[in-house]
Formats: sequence, structure tokens, C-alpha cells
Amino acid sequence: MYRLEDYDYHLPEDLIAQTPAPNRDGSRLLHLQRSQNHLEHLQFQDIVDLLQPSDLLVVNNTRVVPGRLYGRKQTGGKVETLILNYGQNDPGDDGNQRTYQCLIKASKQARAGTRLIFDADLVGEVQGFSDGVYTVHFASSQPFEIVLDRIGRMPLPPYIKRSEDEADDADRLRYQTVYAREQGAIAAPTAGLHFTDATLARIREKGVDIASVTLHVGYGTFVPVRVDDIRDHRMHEEWFSISAETADMVNRAKDEGRRVVAVGTTSVRTLEYAARNSGRMTPGTGRCDLFIYPGFSFKIVDAMITNFHLPKSTLLMLVSAFAGRETMLHAYAEAVREKYRFFSYGDAMLIE
Repeated sequence: MYRLEDYDYHLPEDLIAQTPAPNRDGSRLLHLQRSQNHLEHLQFQDIVDLLQPSDLLVVNNTRVVPGRLYGRKQTGGKVETLILNYGQNDPGDDGNQRTYQCLIKASKQARAGTRLIFDADLVGEVQGFSDGVYTVHFASSQPFEIVLDRIGRMPLPPYIKRSEDEADDADRLRYQTVYAREQGAIAAPTAGLHFTDATLARIREKGVDIASVTLHVGYGTFVPVRVDDIRDHRMHEEWFSISAETADMVNRAKDEGRRVVAVGTTSVRTLEYAARNSGRMTPGTGRCDLFIYPGFSFKIVDAMITNFHLPKSTLLMLVSAFAGRETMLHAYAEAVREKYRFFSYGDAMLIE
């Protein structure tokens, strides 16, 4: 179960969702009961009936930054830039200037000193390059947040195909959870995309408590596992925050024998990272580099809502740790047969 090839599966390309369902809660829901190894085909609206009144639902309230920028080099060649660490500015930066770690896509590698020209009077200068990541200093005559909101594009995963000229309005709305609050992610916590305000209201009316954590989904989301033995893989760090209120709600739920239901693998990793030493939640901020794969002992999470993940990905390894590798691959094979929609804009699973 430690070989990378153990987490491969066949997925027809036409099952990779390119657009979201017409309605957020209109997705399908594959219900997996681990104890009985039982699968049930439902609709996401059924999540309200599947949750128990005593449950604590934990969501990730990170907000995706429109951090993909299309521009050109001063010499005229096109460039595509993706900001990786929004919100972590150099001490010397002001409102109009920022320095970020970025990915740059261009016909030739951008060297130090290369100037990048974007719309809205935004200019970038490459300051360095290391391990595939560029350091870029941005400057504009306007506040950077305003410029980014005006010309930035949502950083959709590479398997969702969009041209530079396609309108971004729909993705700005739908590649963002309805409870997104804390700006800083470069990818959405996609299990949360299925929730509507009305669904959350029904969940609360049932008696379910809802708590929030923040984990800014980062570059590690895009990095494939490149080692044959998955135990040799190292996760990129991602910034997280847990409030005193959330820590107290989680600890109280565990003390009272109530279920903690995590929405998305990002919430799972945040909760389990914070409890990795004592089994108790403590409030605070930090950087999470927890890699969950089979053999991991879960201390907090009793059930999770998640999407369908890429073959050979760390996210597939995480859900395999929770449900069992063979059980999970069987569920994925069933989802393929039933033509579920996969990945970020795809359908959901409840694993309990």
C-alpha cells in the first residue's frame, strides 16, 4: 500500500468536470458506509438527512485569490503568472508594491531582471528562481488588491480547460464556497463548493453545529507525487488558523462522543495536524505539512465530505487512509461505472 502505483485508477477523460453543476447542491453524492462497505447513490441535497443532530460540521473558510495574471515580457513574449503565497508580503512592501513567490509559464525561462507587463499599469520584475518557483516584485500606481481583483483570473486547476479570452465571471462565483471569508488560497476547498446558504440553514435547523478553520490551499495542491514509495513524499507547507471557539467546539464534541464531520481534505488535514501530539485541539496559527496516507491514526475526524480525487494524488491517499485503499478504489470504480463527475467541479462523497 506504499507504492505509488497502488493509487492509480482508470478515469475516462469525459468524466472530468469542466464546469460546475447548474446548481451548487445539484451534484450527486456517493454515500460510503465504511463499517458495512456499503455504497448508496444519492443527491447532495440528501446530506441534510445523513447528518446527525449531534454532529459538528467543520468547514474551511479560506477564500481563493484571483491570482492568475496574463501579460507579456518587455520583449513581447506572452507570460502567464500564478501567485503562490498571497498575503505574505515582504516587510518593505507597501500597498502598491508586493513581492510574491510565483509560477511563470512562458516560451523561455524568465531570468532575473526580466520585466513582466500586465494590464492596469501593473509591472512585475523577476528577482530570482529556485526549485521551479520564481520570486517576482510587483508594482502599480494603484493598490495591489484593487489591481488583482480587476485583472486577475481564478487559478483553476490545469485539468479544467479555459482560454485566456474566456470570461471569468462564472468561475469567480462558483470556484468559491459560499462561506469563504479569509483571502489567501490558490485553489478552492472543493468539497465545500456544493453547499448553499439554504442547505447550511437546513443543517443548522436540524441541530448540527458548524465550526470553521482556515487553511490556505497552496502550491502543494498542484505538485504530483514523484517517488515510487509514497512514504518518501514531502508535502508543501500551507498556512492555517484555528480559533479558540473552534478548538473548544471540537474538543467538546469529542468529549461528548459526538461526531466531527470534516468538509474536505483541507479541513481533515488542519484538524488532524493540530491534534497530532495530544489528541486535543489548541487554537493558533501555523504551517501544516501533514501527509496522511494508509496507516495514519485519525484522532479527530469521524466522517468526511469530499470530492473525487486525481489518480496517484496525496488526496486519494488521504481518503484511502480513512476508508481503506481497496474500499476506496472499489468506490471510485463504481463512480466511474455510474458516470459521476470527477475532480474540482465534480460530484461529492460522504464517507462515514
